[in-house]
Amino acid sequence: MREINFEIAEKTIVGFIRGSIYKNNFKNGILGVSGGLDSAVVLALTQKALGSDHCFALLMPYQSSSPQSLIHGKMICDQFNVKYEVIDISPSVDAYFNRYPTDNKVLIGNKCARERMSVLYDFSLRKKALVVGTSNKSEMLIGYSTLFGDSAAAFLPLGDLYKTQIFEFARHLKIPEDIIKKKPSADLWKNQTDEKEIGISYRELDEILFMLVDRRMKDDDIKKLGHSSDKIKKIKKMIQNSQFKRTMPPIPKLQNRTIGLDFRYLRDWNK
Repeated sequence: MREINFEIAEKTIVGFIRGSIYKNNFKNGILGVSGGLDSAVVLALTQKALGSDHCFALLMPYQSSSPQSLIHGKMICDQFNVKYEVIDISPSVDAYFNRYPTDNKVLIGNKCARERMSVLYDFSLRKKALVVGTSNKSEMLIGYSTLFGDSAAAFLPLGDLYKTQIFEFARHLKIPEDIIKKKPSADLWKNQTDEKEIGISYRELDEILFMLVDRRMKDDDIKKLGHSSDKIKKIKKMIQNSQFKRTMPPIPKLQNRTIGLDFRYLRDWNK
């Protein structure tokens, strides 16, 4: 995988965050801080871009969330001098499932993700802030996110960095080792880990994704580098099956200029 110059990456992303906020006539950014790696890195970069007075964080635990997540979330906010508020989403999520019960962990996890984003967007209006996303390139490519949940945001500072690159980026930004070394987890249910749910380590996932996407290598050439055809096929299928998460909702063409087809101005046109 290509090595990243993290000094250049930091400068580029900080400028990107600042520009994304200012060109839309905002001064503030808000993000959900989970206590995990990605949100810690985005928090650090957002604070560098906007300053402590214009960066705000929400910590939104559910009853099954790891207590460590809240501890680490508060720790990273304190380190970068960012104001935060803790909002327990358990009452609102449980009220829904009391009415529509389920034992399906994925349903509960998705509801939690969407409830957090609902709260974030409510606070974005209260704080006159844009929601800063925390998804990375690995998650986006395989669809490892909840549509209109953690995938929702005004912009995604880490969207072109693979997860394994973010580990090193975090060290460059002086994120605490306790956060860097713990197993990545969406913390959607007890003992849940990303790699267990995806079924492959981030290191191998990122190596295959990099060869498939960035280098456009053929399957046979990737196999020669030590990766099984089953894993390559699995990852390709995940990319294909999650395409709908990376695109605007399709619109049937009926008139001269159709949004997403003929009407494709950049989102920052006239700015």
